[in-house]
Amino acid sequence: MNVDILWSKFLTEVKDDLTSLSFDTWFKDTELHKLDGGKAYIIVPMPIHKKHLADNYSDLILNHLNNITGTNFELVFLLKEEIVEEEEKTIEIEQGDIQNNNENFGVPHNQAQSNLKSKYTFDNFIVGNSNKFAHAAALSVAENPGNMYNPLFIYGNSGLGKTHLMHAIGNYITENSNRRVLYVTSDQFIQDFIGINKKDDKGTNFNYVDFFKNKYRNIDVLIIDDIQFLGGATQTQQEFFHTFNSLYNDSKQIIISSDRSPDDLKLLEDRLRTRFCWGLTVNIFPPDFTLRTEILKKKIIAGNFETEIPDDVVEYIASNIGTDVRQLEGSITRLIAYSTIMGGAEITLDLAIEALKDFISKGMGEKNDVQRIQKIVSEYFQISVEDIRSKKRSSNISFPRQIAMYLCRIMTNESFPKIGTEFGGKDHTTVMHSVEKIEREIKVNKDLANIIEKLKKDIGVV
Repeated sequence: MNVDILWSKFLTEVKDDLTSLSFDTWFKDTELHKLDGGKAYIIVPMPIHKKHLADNYSDLILNHLNNITGTNFELVFLLKEEIVEEEEKTIEIEQGDIQNNNENFGVPHNQAQSNLKSKYTFDNFIVGNSNKFAHAAALSVAENPGNMYNPLFIYGNSGLGKTHLMHAIGNYITENSNRRVLYVTSDQFIQDFIGINKKDDKGTNFNYVDFFKNKYRNIDVLIIDDIQFLGGATQTQQEFFHTFNSLYNDSKQIIISSDRSPDDLKLLEDRLRTRFCWGLTVNIFPPDFTLRTEILKKKIIAGNFETEIPDDVVEYIASNIGTDVRQLEGSITRLIAYSTIMGGAEITLDLAIEALKDFISKGMGEKNDVQRIQKIVSEYFQISVEDIRSKKRSSNISFPRQIAMYLCRIMTNESFPKIGTEFGGKDHTTVMHSVEKIEREIKVNKDLANIIEKLKKDIGVV
């Protein structure tokens, strides 16, 4: 049987045994490379898929392959780039190493006790290139807490979805097991620790100590948000160190978030930062233009607004509101409110520009170097900044845009992807092409070289 047909049949069958979330995350993007020498070589999209599929889905895969082919196989998971060197780099899955999790499912715990917000789930978390790895890691932990990536440390700027993922992990675990989950912020942990020093009616603090230890150590999953705020709280850090050790030694899952990596948490003790790296550290990056667009569309659909929002308005918002998901969602709310106040006015690009002009300037903050270069180049060629960031391809706009991209590359420390994002979500290859084109033309076109020099002087030291 052709391997593509075989794998298509396999995916159709295995899909019935999984939730749509698990199938889409772990199986949808897999391919069967070949069946050879009693081994099934399976191509997976990311390294995390190798371990997770091996540890959690080997029996399922082997059973379905056996049903389809009548043959037992060993499983070999490969990345596409490893295929050429598969004999040296394949990861073979030994049947004796496969561990089954025989979790007894029970009634989910009260979410009020766990502090989880039910609205945050994996189903409504929008996945893109910037958060794909973090999402896969989070789901992996949710499916096998205490055994996969402990602790899981998620970091990134505010408003990128860290808290959403943490609640999604907790909600998934409570819905699919009887494990006890607790979500707290580091501020809540500090307040609870301070309570240990309180005295009861008998002049002792035993009750408070028991309460604290029961709350934080008699659980299966601890999710603690914004760990960076423990910085400076020396005694609280010591208590968290002991809490961490107690949970970790009992194979309880620990999930931590921060606005920076463990290495950059300089105000935390070294022994804590070291432990944060014992498991898996994942970074959530700012959403690119495509993901920002998807977030906005999801917000529009979820809001069930009566007024239709055109694609050019969505793209305008995605290009100009920065990368904070909360601000992106807030821009839609503001736009709808403005339309309502204006008597239910039709939402057009002009209306959006008017409605969001203050919101955009507030959301973007102080103009960065790329935006300053865009403004100076736009003024020189007598076009608008919106034009230079748009998808328009007329020569009077595309050529200045290429010049602006070139200047951004040579006069700032921004990467090609970041520059592309600032130009309305252009792909990084588009930026690279523009830079190379201007570099070539400068060598043969003295007029262009003079223009570039003048613009560089106008821009000054960036």
